[in-house]
Amino acid sequence: MAPNKRSLGYEFIKGLFKENPVLVQLLGLCSVLAVSNAVINSISMGLSVLFVLFFSSFVIALIKDFVPNEVRIPVYIIVIATFVTIADLFLRAKFPDISKALGPYIPLIVVNCIIMGRQEAFTKKNKLLPSIMDALGMSLGYILTIVTMGIIRELLGFGSIFGYKILGSWYKPILVMILPPGAFLTLALLIGFMNFVTKKE
Repeated sequence: MAPNKRSLGYEFIKGLFKENPVLVQLLGLCSVLAVSNAVINSISMGLSVLFVLFFSSFVIALIKDFVPNEVRIPVYIIVIATFVTIADLFLRAKFPDISKALGPYIPLIVVNCIIMGRQEAFTKKNKLLPSIMDALGMSLGYILTIVTMGIIRELLGFGSIFGYKILGSWYKPILVMILPPGAFLTLALLIGFMNFVTKKE
């Protein structure tokens, strides 16, 4: 029993650091760079990816043995699109301002490399429980990265967190941090930090 437990723990933990989908595998960069100029946007995007990846992995792990290999990709896309639509409609109904701020990036989760990549690289080759743990780990790795970027960019670009002023009137916002160059700079620093930590280990 011990090896199985250890294996499941590894499938979860690997997505946070060793195989972080953004900082190590460089997947899903479009949404990470585009919406991480505010913490609330980062959290909303991260939770949407968690919802879609978790439930699509759950469903695909259950049906994969019954899906002909030749049509697996279209089937995966339909399953993923179903949960993306649910997430998109929920945000539009309950949080219209956030939905507007995220723009097309929620619908684009359908073609997010993290989502489809995990189905092809992991879920189709593994059973239900490992697939769920993998989905949770990869999703949390994504959330950890995008929220960290959101905190850094909003704090330096606006002097605030969640829209509340943290830094006093003395602080002059670094406007470049809320622009695309600031997104690339923040991502580069986080990738460098991750490389430093993983190599040190």
